[in-house]
Amino acid sequence: MRRRSRAWWWGELALVCAFGCGAAVPQTPSAATTGPPQQQQTQPPQQTNAPLAKDSDPVPSPDPDVKTPLPVPPANAPAGEITRDNGRYTLRANAYEVRLNASVIDASGQPVNTLPESAFRVYEDGVPQTIIGFRHEDVPVSLGILIDSSGSMYDKRAAVNAASLDLVRLSNPQDEAFLVDFSSEAYIDQDFTNSIAKLQQGLAYVKSTGGTALYDAVIASADYLAKNGKRSKQVLLIVTDGDDNASSATLEQTIRRVQDLDGPAIYCIGLLFGEDVSHSEARHSREVLEELSEQTGGEAYFPHSLKDVDGITRAVAQDIRSQYTIEYRSTKSPTLGGYRQIHVEAKEKGFRGLQVRTRTGYFPKVAPAGTSSGPTGE
Repeated sequence: MRRRSRAWWWGELALVCAFGCGAAVPQTPSAATTGPPQQQQTQPPQQTNAPLAKDSDPVPSPDPDVKTPLPVPPANAPAGEITRDNGRYTLRANAYEVRLNASVIDASGQPVNTLPESAFRVYEDGVPQTIIGFRHEDVPVSLGILIDSSGSMYDKRAAVNAASLDLVRLSNPQDEAFLVDFSSEAYIDQDFTNSIAKLQQGLAYVKSTGGTALYDAVIASADYLAKNGKRSKQVLLIVTDGDDNASSATLEQTIRRVQDLDGPAIYCIGLLFGEDVSHSEARHSREVLEELSEQTGGEAYFPHSLKDVDGITRAVAQDIRSQYTIEYRSTKSPTLGGYRQIHVEAKEKGFRGLQVRTRTGYFPKVAPAGTSSGPTGE
């Protein structure tokens, strides 16, 4: 089903009310006809956050001051079967083939983008694997931008918003992105789009208040991304300034859920500076964000001030666009179950101390009897 914009939905509702009910129609300009918000606009359009429903398109709440939270599936819920239909990619079961997105840096920390396939070695549970697919090109991605909207983020919002938009501007034009803000609960502010204007509009709906349910937001967003993203390569970017203090899930459950989904690489920007952040809180938050990133093949960044955030999002965009894609067929049957550890090495003449960053492992999906297997991570 084609997604309709929320502005379109409200326009239809207004017409129905005007001609079917005899009610007056508010003269509110539609984003579909007026284009991006003008600089002189001081109030965001009266548009609400849309829910992430499992089986229907997001629709706005009738009350512009009421937000409908994203549904958070149980951390141990079955990941389900993912299929490809009309360009949509969803998780599939019983997969022998594994796809990795990998970044490589040298001994000085500089990215290396000229390696051939022969430079790479892949190991699963310590056993060498045969690479069956390799490419190094700018592959479009489905991207979820998760912005902490807890009360402590109020003064940081302007810099974070600008950096988020720059990330999309610097991304592949064929990328699609959706926007989520999370405090005690998570909400979708803009569904998948590559429109800067729509994302800018979505950022205007974010209100800074409440606690921080980071883990629940990651689970809900990863689940939504797996079910609705059109691109095989998927990424979440998280911007937060503190510890999780409101989730029902734990860090371990969150990582397991993402890995169960064969899910996205997670990039994190931790704004762990300022007098309101204690040393112990900053240390723990840093450990959490590093763990989320390391286990999923992303990267965690910790700027010293807000002026550094924009440069970091540029680095994230560059990293995403310059990764190697490596595929291998596991020598271990998925019917055996269990977590599989992945390790990738790179060695090439003329380079010293190469380090490869990719996801650390996965849980194989076992299809019901009589069904065929397919590649994981597509």
